[in-house]
Amino acid sequence: MKINRFLCLLSIILTYGCSSENPDSSNISVDSLYFPENNSTVWEKESPSNLGWNDAELQPLLDFLQQKNSKSFMILHKGKIVVEAYFNGHKTQSLWYWASAGKTLTSTVSGIAQDEGFINITNKVSDYLGNGWTSAPLDKENLITCKNLLSMDSGLDDSLGDNVAKENLQYLADAGTRWAYHNVYVKMQDVVATASGMDWSTYFNTRLKDKLGMSGAWIQNGDFSVYWSDTRSMARFGLMILAKGLWKDTRIVSETYLQEATNTSQDINKSYGYLWWLNGKASYHLPSLQTEFQGPLIPNAPNDMYAALGKNDQKIYIVPSKDLVIVRMGDTADGVNFALSTFDNDLWGKINAFIGL
Repeated sequence: MKINRFLCLLSIILTYGCSSENPDSSNISVDSLYFPENNSTVWEKESPSNLGWNDAELQPLLDFLQQKNSKSFMILHKGKIVVEAYFNGHKTQSLWYWASAGKTLTSTVSGIAQDEGFINITNKVSDYLGNGWTSAPLDKENLITCKNLLSMDSGLDDSLGDNVAKENLQYLADAGTRWAYHNVYVKMQDVVATASGMDWSTYFNTRLKDKLGMSGAWIQNGDFSVYWSDTRSMARFGLMILAKGLWKDTRIVSETYLQEATNTSQDINKSYGYLWWLNGKASYHLPSLQTEFQGPLIPNAPNDMYAALGKNDQKIYIVPSKDLVIVRMGDTADGVNFALSTFDNDLWGKINAFIGL
């Protein structure tokens, strides 16, 4: 086992290089960021007026959020709370589901497992789960790498529902040739658990949740294991991502991996990384469709913004150029959706008026 881990780690070093620095990273200085203490309700705040933002546009933003069935909303600037609002009986300690915004938790923990030498995302999924984890012909199954699961281009048939039992994982196209939003990504949790020798929740808690002081738990709901937490925990996760994988002076996940995860991961959907949605690209695809749409994902948002997007408008927006983390939890704003909705662009119009972007 130690030899296998050494070889895996050596392969990662040869593939990605020894340095965790990336010349294309944003110019965020982690030293300038504020981090709240773990197990504390104290979180420093910043006044919008001190940032030169338009105070007169805050109430229209909050009114819009309430009208659109929001339960909570936060804006962090350099880690400090500028806006924290709760609606419709929701409170600071109230728990809510992340839905598919929680895919980014799986992406991040996969990066941690790679950093620790347990996995290499360029390896076949069957290297960890064994042959026959799908119903695809063996030669086609062996084309599917962990990176394909993270990039949503496994080639498995997405029309067969969200249950990831073997009989539902059937071949449709060669891995890497077709992008489709598919629950099969959750097999990365099995990969991490098998490779680490821990169950998924234990590995997640010890490597991510506990280090960031997050609340919450994974709760099984039908075919999905969904993460639930309070709003501040979602903001803590977003802040760690903004900080390029650091929490205070502790490295959570490598900057190199995050740089890959938050950039285009394949040639089909330019606006998708490793389970992260990316703004500012020339085109994008949407869940359940094979149509390519021209233009950026969210025209009103900054081009460098990337996002965790979940069903019924669960949102984490990260904007490195503006030192921003923005979180929205709640019921669907306008209609059932699986990730992107018209609410994203409308919300960013309100945010722009407030922040002055």
